[in-house]
Order: sequence, then structure tokens, then C-alpha cells
Amino acid sequence: MKLKCFLWIFFISIFINAQDSFELQDTKKTVIPFKLISNLIFIPVNVNGVQLTFLLDTGVAETSIFSLENQELKLPNLEKIRFSGLGGATSIDGFRSDNNIARIGKDYVNYSLTIFIIVDQDFNISSHVGIPVNGIIGYHFFKNHPVMIDYASKKITVYNDETLFRKKIKKFDELDISVERSKPYIFADVEMTNERKSSKLLIDLGNSDPIWLFPTLIKNFVYNRPNIDDFLGRGFNGDVYGKRSRIHNFYLGNFKFEKPLTAMPDEFSIQHVNMVEGRKGSIGGDIMRRFTIAFDYPHQKIYLKKNGNYDDPFHFNMSGLDFKQDGLEWTKDVVNLPAKNKDNPSGGVEVINNSLQYNFVLKPIFSIAGVRKDSPGAKAGLQKDDKLISINGKKTADMTLQKIMELMKSDEGRTIHMVIDRKNKQMTLSFTLEDPIPYQE
Repeated sequence: MKLKCFLWIFFISIFINAQDSFELQDTKKTVIPFKLISNLIFIPVNVNGVQLTFLLDTGVAETSIFSLENQELKLPNLEKIRFSGLGGATSIDGFRSDNNIARIGKDYVNYSLTIFIIVDQDFNISSHVGIPVNGIIGYHFFKNHPVMIDYASKKITVYNDETLFRKKIKKFDELDISVERSKPYIFADVEMTNERKSSKLLIDLGNSDPIWLFPTLIKNFVYNRPNIDDFLGRGFNGDVYGKRSRIHNFYLGNFKFEKPLTAMPDEFSIQHVNMVEGRKGSIGGDIMRRFTIAFDYPHQKIYLKKNGNYDDPFHFNMSGLDFKQDGLEWTKDVVNLPAKNKDNPSGGVEVINNSLQYNFVLKPIFSIAGVRKDSPGAKAGLQKDDKLISINGKKTADMTLQKIMELMKSDEGRTIHMVIDRKNKQMTLSFTLEDPIPYQE
């Protein structure tokens, strides 16, 4: 499965009104740690006694599993169904399982969770995230209790005490949302060039981009220049393509963001999406991570407070390369022993039977998942499926997928030297990072 900047687009249309819900057990609040990878939130979820990792996504209604990473999980009451959503085709096959027991953290429990199973392995996003990811959880996590997400501390707090929650959000900005078809929507102002327009947008934590706009749903829409054609992500029905550019300003309540990156899927990619009335696009994780944010679905409110990420620039992957992790391999490292001295005349490397001593460790393997046409990476000659050996002198086996992506977003004008393996032949290729879509007045 291909993802752009770890972008995960997951629209789901299931005509089922599941009654399951998470509840707090005999406590005023519970705290759940999470991993933040490329603006996406990953939480531990125990399903029927098996510990799994799920993407937390306000943009989906139901809970889904698409990979078990060789774990055994018993799922009762399986029933075959079909899914539909974003992409080119109309639907894919899957299953529904009722009455599962799910625990998140110590005290947040659901004794009757309905889970939808996606059997198409194209939806296994683990290789594009860099950690094992088993599924996605959405509406049922949020629907009954106020939920605060602290991106700085990487902790989620679920509240069962209204007084405690109100005290916590006392200095936050309060904004109205509408929860429609189990997803949160908000009105925000989009300023393409110099005119602010109020727009109804989905708050989509499962989208790593700042903003998505749907040109076919916006009257007299004109693309800002410069813009590029790009792969935007993947939905149930195939790859999603469109354009990327920057807009002048984006306003969320009293908060203002200058020159945010904006993705605009083409008409073909959204033709099967069942939109709520008046929707124009989405707000993604690269906006929301700039706040401590509290969702209050029962009262249809959201509360925002700036955090230390608020003024971060909106960086773009300037290489034009998509990357993925192709599993792990055993690598031998020389054991790091003390330096040579009178007690260690061998010079710091222990020799056993005329051989160096090694440790064997599992390290990641990375490759190029895609190359954008006319990008710096493409002009340098890099190709899909090239295996990465090193970047700027550092072995990629000692890096993470996120670190590689951060490097590609780092500084315009930076030179990247990449050693790759192509069909068992090593090559060194170089390019300079260049922003293809700087905002122009």
C-alpha cells in the first residue's frame, strides 16, 4: 500500500448503527499514552486479550482491523460485508464481528465492540508508518466522554468527571462542532488569495496533511499557483490523486495559519464518497498537532489551546520520493569494547579464534515506494523499489522511517547524497531539496 507522507485516508460507508461503546470503570479519568508519527496518533488497544496498535481517526465511524502481524486473534460472529469509500472503484470485501471485548489503557473498556475486518492486504499501512499497525478506531472512542489530546506530552486523557474536565479547559478556546454520521465537522475560513470564505470541514485526525479541499464542491474554485500533480494517499477503492499547493491563510476560530500546504483530490477520487451536506474538505493532523485539543462529542464542542508546535512552518517532502519499510533483517555489528590500554593490548576489539566479535541485531530495511515526476529525486535518477543503503553518510538501517521523512522536509537547498542498491548494484545519487510549491502573492 502506498501512502504520501504517511497520509492515511480512510472513508468508510457502512449502513449499520452499532450500539457498542467505551466506558470508564470507577474512575474520574484515565490517561492513555500514544505514539505520534508524521502527525498521526497510534494507541494500544487490547482486543479479546491480544495487544494491538490502532490509528486513532476522527474521520471514520467504525472500528476496523486490516492486519494482525502474525498474531492470533479470535473474532466471534463473523459476517461477510462490503466497504465503499474514497478511490476509483466502488467497494471491497470484508467481514463484521460483533461482541468483542476491547480495552484501551487500564480503565477504558468496551464489552460489545463491533469490528470490521478488511482482508485486502493493500490496506496494511505498517510498512509506510514504520511500526506494526493493526487497525483504526474512530467514533466509538470519542462518543460518550470528553477526550483531551496533548500532542506535546503524547498523552490522551478521557474524562468521566464533568467538573474536572471543565476545570481543565478553563483557558481553552471553545468552538462549535457538529457530529454528523459519527464524524466531527467545523466551520473554518479558507483564504485562497485575499478573500476569506467560511467552509465546512471534517476534522480528520487520520489525515496527516494540514488541509484538504474538494475543488468540485467549491463554486468557482481556482487552483493557486504554483501547484503540482501528486499522489495524495489511498482509500478503500484505490489510489487518490490530485494537486498540492499552498493557500494564503487558514483561520480556525481566533487562530491563523499562514501559507499552509493544501491537497486537492481530483473528481475521480471522490466520486463514490457519500458527503455530508455542505462539506468542502478536511482539517488534518498537521493543523491539529499545533494544539492541545479536547473533543466533547456529547455537547458538540471542541476546545483548543496553542502548544509549542503552533508556529512550526508547513514543511513539504521536497525530495519527491515516497519511502516504505520492507521488514527487518539481521545485521552484524562489531562489539564496541573499551579503548586500547595496558590492560587491553588488543586495541579495544576483542579477538576470538582470530575473528572479530560481533553482535547480531534486527534492523529495518527501507526502499523507495514511489517517485514524483520531475521531482529532485526523479531528476537524480532514483527509481521505485531502489533499496536504501545510506543517506548523507549515515546507514539507513540505523534510522527510522520518520527520521528519513524529516530529512526530506528539512531545509530547502540542502544536498542529499543517497547510496542505493538497484538489482544488486550499488549506486550513489545526489539531489538538492527544492520546494515545488512556494506560495506566490
